[in-house]
Amino acid sequence: MTDPEMYQLIAKELKLNVLQVKNTAELLDGGNTVPFISRYRKEVTGSLDEEQIRQVEDRLNYLRALEARKETILHSIKEQEKLTPELEKKIRSCARMQELEDLYLPYKPKKRTRATVARERGLEGLARIILEPGDQTDPLQAAASFIDTEKEVNSAEDALQGARDIIAEMISEDADIRSRLRAATFEEAHITVQAKKTEGRTPYEAYYDFDGLVKKMVPHRILAINRGEAEGILRVGIDTDKDVMCHLIQKQYATTPPFAEQLKIAIADSYNRLLAPSLAREVRHALTEKADEHAIGVFATNLRNLLLQPPVRGKIIMGIDPGFRTGSKVAVIDETGKYLEGLTIYPHPPQNKYLESKAAVRHLIEKYDVDIIAIGNGTASRETEQMAAEIIAEIRDERKVAYIIVNEAGASVYSASPVAREEFPDLEASMRGNISIARRLLDPLAELVKIDPKSIGVGLYQHDVNQRQLMQSLGQVVESCVNSVGVNLNTASASLLRHISGLTSRTAKNIVAYRDENGAFRSREELKNVPAIGAIAFEQAAGFLRIPKGDNPLDNTSIHPESYPAAEKILEKFGIDDVAREGRRIRARMKENPIDLDALLEELGIGRPTFDDILSNFEKPGLDPRDALPKPILKSDVLKIEDLKEGMVLKGTVRNVVDFGAFIDIGVKQDGLVHVSQMADKFVKNPHQVVAVGDIVDVRVTKIDMERGRIGLSMKNIRP
Repeated sequence: MTDPEMYQLIAKELKLNVLQVKNTAELLDGGNTVPFISRYRKEVTGSLDEEQIRQVEDRLNYLRALEARKETILHSIKEQEKLTPELEKKIRSCARMQELEDLYLPYKPKKRTRATVARERGLEGLARIILEPGDQTDPLQAAASFIDTEKEVNSAEDALQGARDIIAEMISEDADIRSRLRAATFEEAHITVQAKKTEGRTPYEAYYDFDGLVKKMVPHRILAINRGEAEGILRVGIDTDKDVMCHLIQKQYATTPPFAEQLKIAIADSYNRLLAPSLAREVRHALTEKADEHAIGVFATNLRNLLLQPPVRGKIIMGIDPGFRTGSKVAVIDETGKYLEGLTIYPHPPQNKYLESKAAVRHLIEKYDVDIIAIGNGTASRETEQMAAEIIAEIRDERKVAYIIVNEAGASVYSASPVAREEFPDLEASMRGNISIARRLLDPLAELVKIDPKSIGVGLYQHDVNQRQLMQSLGQVVESCVNSVGVNLNTASASLLRHISGLTSRTAKNIVAYRDENGAFRSREELKNVPAIGAIAFEQAAGFLRIPKGDNPLDNTSIHPESYPAAEKILEKFGIDDVAREGRRIRARMKENPIDLDALLEELGIGRPTFDDILSNFEKPGLDPRDALPKPILKSDVLKIEDLKEGMVLKGTVRNVVDFGAFIDIGVKQDGLVHVSQMADKFVKNPHQVVAVGDIVDVRVTKIDMERGRIGLSMKNIRP
């Protein structure tokens, strides 16, 4: 299949114009990043968004890999001198990798099998007689002529057994048979699960005696079963109706009565010994692949929503990483995230220096005029929350301070990382962790990009899924989020800059080094002075880098430098001198004095999408899309699970969204669960259609299990 043929196929599958696919493919082949293409090549792609561009990229990669595999297989079969025109035609027409591998199976180099041994003993001729008996009327008589004691064929039954082994392998390698049986297996098979051992309670009790149709298995069940099997607790099997499966084979391999019994034995052996185990592995692999894809998608959605949480700007923040034996670490950062001071306090057992710890925290609050206390949600979190609430109550008349519980997942990973050591070489790891807790409230995106996305804690079975695919997907999410927001070229860390389109870890570090040596960037153009930033890197990166208060106000927008001449002509044409104050007036002036837009676009040398983007930037220069989202809930008093009552209505923050519902932080130690059935008055198939990580929601307490620390919540029938 040629590239143009691939473009045609992809366009049909994705319901796109062929030219859109062709242009997108050429841009990707040219080394352009997905964020750059999506933002700055809308005229070329027909305004495809990032998701559509990635779909084109994924499908194109698959088809190209398929074509490469075809050439490898054709070369292999040709070397064996077994390639026929008919087989070559079949191979070249394959549209799926599985179909291709089925055709290759009979020619694929393999270890010695029972069929291999039988062929070495000269029994292939007898196998063909069984399949096409001709004038033969008696199986034992036909087999007698193949007896050869030197080749260990000592009887007619030995010969028939060897012939059946050959037939069994032939059937198992028949592409049509495999395709039919595979479809039947996926349609009719059951997945059965039993407990290997039942001592003590485990998370897998629901699967101790489980039977379900393969085609109806939901992803989170598959992942749970896989984990239980990996931990040696569950035994998993794929069950089919063997008689039905053998009958499907018999339809394809009919023969005359004298040899029918031999063929029937060979078919049963082929299915039971070769096909059933192989197809069971395929089913398990396909189920796992489907579950992995789903789980990775859920994780990616949650991660995107978490990364795009609104920053808390202009506040002095105190971060506290709670702990018992080793104490609680306290750190204060300023409005830019700069570390001011830190200490360790011991308010909890075994030291119990409660009053001394309160005094130390209060001193730092007063010294730096702290606005918010960010408390990590790990060990001793709620005890620390109680202390913070008491301090806030005591100083309420003097200053306004609030606190918030922050998800600290990944803080310890960051604290021990090279990035953290480079940022704070003189601080111990535990102190770096609570700086991260404070900073992820100040600017979640800027801080969380320093952490392995897998450690951020908004997924389901993230350590069980395909790790390569997980990291690729999460990496794309981080790249998309960073570029959709843009970064301040003069304050962004190397960890943040490396996710910008066109930049690498090396060029990101070069930017920071240049900034440290030469001071703040005054223009995007100055970026070209940074070592290793060539024309291509500049083109890809420039539009996503912001310079507030730079020499050119356009440098604080997402307008690309290549469009500056057009942008400046628009300002001149509509008499705009100050973009910040007057930029939003352009559309109004266009209505007051209608213009020939097509003529204007031709004069400017740009398309309508770029024109609209320029006007949007004029209207809201320096806009951060996160600012439109609801701010996090700040608190001044503490709530315990003992304070809850059924029917109580509370505000909460969505911490994680999974297939069966959402976990909500309502201000007590344990997150409550809103089951998917309690999310709305109508049927909800996908919780992501209702809530997202970071959403502020109203919930009603429906169940409190004090012993197990579980809280049931509902979002149905909540009165304002």
